[in-house]
Amino acid sequence: MVTRSLIFVVALAVSSLAARGQAALTITLADRALQPGELVVVTIAATGASAIDAVTVHAFGRDVPAFETGDGTWRAIAGLDLDTKPGPATVDVTATVDGRSVQATRDCRILAKTFPTRRLRVAPDYVNPPPDILARIQRDATLLERTWAATSPTRLWDGPFVRPVPQRANSAFGTRSIFNGEPRSPHSGADFLSPAGTPVHAPNAGRVLVAENLYFTGNTVVVDHGLGLLSLFAHLSRMDVKAGEMVATGQVLGAVGSTGRVTGPHLHWTLRAGGARVDPLSLLALLGRDAG
Repeated sequence: MVTRSLIFVVALAVSSLAARGQAALTITLADRALQPGELVVVTIAATGASAIDAVTVHAFGRDVPAFETGDGTWRAIAGLDLDTKPGPATVDVTATVDGRSVQATRDCRILAKTFPTRRLRVAPDYVNPPPDILARIQRDATLLERTWAATSPTRLWDGPFVRPVPQRANSAFGTRSIFNGEPRSPHSGADFLSPAGTPVHAPNAGRVLVAENLYFTGNTVVVDHGLGLLSLFAHLSRMDVKAGEMVATGQVLGAVGSTGRVTGPHLHWTLRAGGARVDPLSLLALLGRDAG
């Protein structure tokens, strides 16, 4: 369930400043839960008819770009990374309101989360790759690291996000993975048990940054939605787009397949928000077509 809350300290400060005729900010957080791997939508508003001209946001230890919503408020999409430690956290906002600099802070607490463990059997070369593959794996890793940092400074998405495939996710984000009895990195996306050949649709508009075959993720497409929000789709049987291409919401990116390190056909969707690894299902819950 998505929660929305206002910090009482900020609310009291707003009331006090408003009574003295001074501009003040309110900070609202929308989230499924303040836990590792979750997306958090930060909304900033000013009192009365005050106009916000610019906003900077530092949320959960990261700088997060903000954008105007068109209704007088500003919004920032923050991510709580998979490895975020539980405990106190803050969202700090500085805004220019009616020509003056105004600051506000939202205090909150990150809750602990326990992730399940899954055990999978795959081809041995995908657990302990042969030496002649290591250079390719390093190249793939470098490509993706550069891609996560290559996001557009402007918002490319427009309107609600949509599901890339109609099937439900069958593998939980953050699951600790053990391949052939050996622990590996946590599962940083959501898997959809879609039949081979199922069309994969862009969840929203953006620019294709990667469309190529990678060792572990097979045929892989990465779409930059702008402002640090990027989608990666893996294990495709085919790719219908090219790097540099602009795509629209719902456009077919390729088809579900079983390329790379897999146990069978499915779609893997990874989401990054400002560098944080977050559950794509939290994006659909907060900013999706059926969001509350």
